[in-house]
Amino acid sequence: MPTRTVSPPSVDEVRNLLRAVIDPELGANIVDLGMATDVTVSADGLITIGVKLTIKGCPLRAQIKNDIESRLETHPGVTKVKIEWGEMNAEERSEVMTKARWNARENATDTAVPTAARVLAIASGKGGVGKSSVTANLAVALAAQGHVVGVLDADIWGFSIPRMLGMADRLAAQRIEGFEKPKIIPNERVVGTGLLKVVSTGMLVDDESTALMWRGLMLTKAVEQFLNDVHWGDLDYLLIDMPPGTGDVQMGLARMLPRTDLIIVTTPAVSAQKVAIRAADMARRSFLRITGVIENMSHFTCEHGSVYPLFGEGGGATLAHEIGAELLGQVPIEQAVAHGSDHGEPVALIGSSPAAEVFRDIAKKIIASTIPVAEMAGCSARLLESVDIALSKKQH
Repeated sequence: MPTRTVSPPSVDEVRNLLRAVIDPELGANIVDLGMATDVTVSADGLITIGVKLTIKGCPLRAQIKNDIESRLETHPGVTKVKIEWGEMNAEERSEVMTKARWNARENATDTAVPTAARVLAIASGKGGVGKSSVTANLAVALAAQGHVVGVLDADIWGFSIPRMLGMADRLAAQRIEGFEKPKIIPNERVVGTGLLKVVSTGMLVDDESTALMWRGLMLTKAVEQFLNDVHWGDLDYLLIDMPPGTGDVQMGLARMLPRTDLIIVTTPAVSAQKVAIRAADMARRSFLRITGVIENMSHFTCEHGSVYPLFGEGGGATLAHEIGAELLGQVPIEQAVAHGSDHGEPVALIGSSPAAEVFRDIAKKIIASTIPVAEMAGCSARLLESVDIALSKKQH
């Protein structure tokens, strides 16, 4: 009897098989992402596929290769698989980032954060740059403009928001109509014609000096509880004071609330700027949009008017340029900033100093740039593309 031969798959069959190959970092299949370009099938069963990676030296290349080969070789008509690698141009990369961000939003779990609220995470590459002080001052500056502003203190170990905002009362839970379980009620403070709603682990402990000795999983669970079990009610903005670095909380937040935008805080020092770019890298990998950069502790002006750049110069502008984001403002060193934070009266609320004006100006920029969540996907890729290009240049 003649040997039975199996016909090779059609191009459409190959593409359907490739839909099972998921880019681990982008979270979608390589066909829908536009990574699988040309597909040719020869009569002897040789499959040639063009695959474009976001960057030439993608560390996941080997895994994607293995997945492609294992998926296609399940077809009895395939004799060999050949992959021709390529690299996306800026436009293709931009389209991929848009699709990845959209997929992240579609697959995100539901939270209690109102969909109409703009979510801003205040992040930094390391501690000691005044990130919490920036969060507190931006919160009161936004509220003073008549907005309802939520503040989530996600710096679980290093909570300081309750003291900075003068809100030390313990959190309580109560039953809300329409919900089966009791909800945590944020502490509130009226600011001008606006309102602050604040939650923090500092509002769960008996004393500010209490150490929370929690491991990474517990930190993520705490943030998850703040996102799911707090009755936020109506919000215009939710500011999240992030812990420094790029650890469990940051990754958890990106997964649970992918519509979050980042504001990166740095100081003028080159060393701080070099560390802060890691926060931008985290945004790129998590498909989070970067709203801008704030340079804190920019300079000191003495009583005679002389200006002293105590911590160096140019770190904020350099970081903003490298990641393709806006330098939102440069906050000078002032005793009033520290005094206001220590006594629960942020300088942006009661002060008339240059630092207070910078915070108010940044708040106005945030308000002016606020757009409906549904419209963000189209513009997010442009900033993500700039981050990706800047980081790729540094790697080469």
